[in-house]
Amino acid sequence: MNFLAHGVGGGEDLPIPFEYALAGACAALAISFSVLALAWRKAKFEQPKERPAPQWLAALVDNPWFRSLLRLLGFAFFCYVGAAAVFGRDVQFNVVFGVFFVLLWVGIVPASLAFGSFYKAVSPVRAINSALAKVAGSDVEHGLRDYPARLGMWPAALGLFAFTWFELVYPFSNELGPVRLWIGIYVAVMLVGGAIYGNKFYENADPFEVFSTLVGRLSIWGRDEEDRLVLRSPLANLATTPQTAGLVAVCSVLLGSTAFDSFRGSRLWVTFVLDHPGISENLLNLGGLIGLILLAGVLFVVASMLTGVERPEHRWTLPAAFAHSLVPIIAGYFFAHYLSYFVEYGQTTLLQLNDPFANGSDLFGLANRSTNYWLSEHPTTLATLKVLGVVVGHVVAVVAAHDRAVALLPKRHQLTGQLSMLLVMVAFTVGGLTLLFSA
Repeated sequence: MNFLAHGVGGGEDLPIPFEYALAGACAALAISFSVLALAWRKAKFEQPKERPAPQWLAALVDNPWFRSLLRLLGFAFFCYVGAAAVFGRDVQFNVVFGVFFVLLWVGIVPASLAFGSFYKAVSPVRAINSALAKVAGSDVEHGLRDYPARLGMWPAALGLFAFTWFELVYPFSNELGPVRLWIGIYVAVMLVGGAIYGNKFYENADPFEVFSTLVGRLSIWGRDEEDRLVLRSPLANLATTPQTAGLVAVCSVLLGSTAFDSFRGSRLWVTFVLDHPGISENLLNLGGLIGLILLAGVLFVVASMLTGVERPEHRWTLPAAFAHSLVPIIAGYFFAHYLSYFVEYGQTTLLQLNDPFANGSDLFGLANRSTNYWLSEHPTTLATLKVLGVVVGHVVAVVAAHDRAVALLPKRHQLTGQLSMLLVMVAFTVGGLTLLFSA
């Protein structure tokens, strides 16, 4: 289902030569780092400044009835799309494909940037688990036993890999049966895990909730130590990301899978696949997906561990400490890579929701509307937005990493100790732009 808009706007569509765009992006990172090194000597986000949200807004958001309403709306939408998945026609314009691959997967990013942990608020599996817990009289928060701290976010990383494998590698992801099976397995695993470990399981193991919460750290919405709704700057909010086991793995899967989505459409990869007819294309794609995920993770881990520390044993804690700086890069890549896909195929999905069973119904009066392809018709604008998405994401990441380095590293390493991270950021920028415009 990724045939729409992924590669719209290639390198030839840029208003300036691609080489100049690449040089400009790297220069932006270098200049940002230089300015930070000279003017940013003390950490600003380790003790983030915050102010309480407006009282009326906090009262509304924290009202149990409001939370229940959001959860109910999420469950109702799940049932609405689920009915189309079960009783709808097995065709590529079945609405479940657009909801699953576009509104859910890609839409998580803008929704979480705007509202914080959006998926947590509307999660259908949380709604089902809460209802079952009330019927059974169990504790919905803690379940039957404590969630093992050593697992951290590793289950979410596995779930995210399962989704990206299904979307990018599995050859029948455009058929209704496999999509229903994937969703069914997801719901079953989430309900069993929620029953055993309570809501702590969803915070660490639900791939969509973990993804949404992570990106939501770049929003202005946060919670203080007493769980009150507060307003923070996005970078200050990002700095509050818990250094949980598996956090680096989650970021690596998100980063590497998006890179592979671009890379698999490049001339280099297509030629490589054609030159190896004796090896299954699906196997090659699986290897490419795993390879880029591992490459992203290993480069980041090595770069963060090469920074200077007082005690060598502390190096093992640095990847998790700096992992939050990958979130702006992930958000920037998603914006750049999926922009036209989300805007245009997202419109098509909304129109399909108007007729979920493809039987000519007009439930919301949208039958006379059509998809607007303005972005595809203006490739220069689209390409410019892509470059800006990647560059802005990396510049914000450099700021986040620098602030954490100033807080963690000894003074004699606060500048030189960041050079390895800067080199990796430059490598990610070069790789991201090259892949983005090579499809």
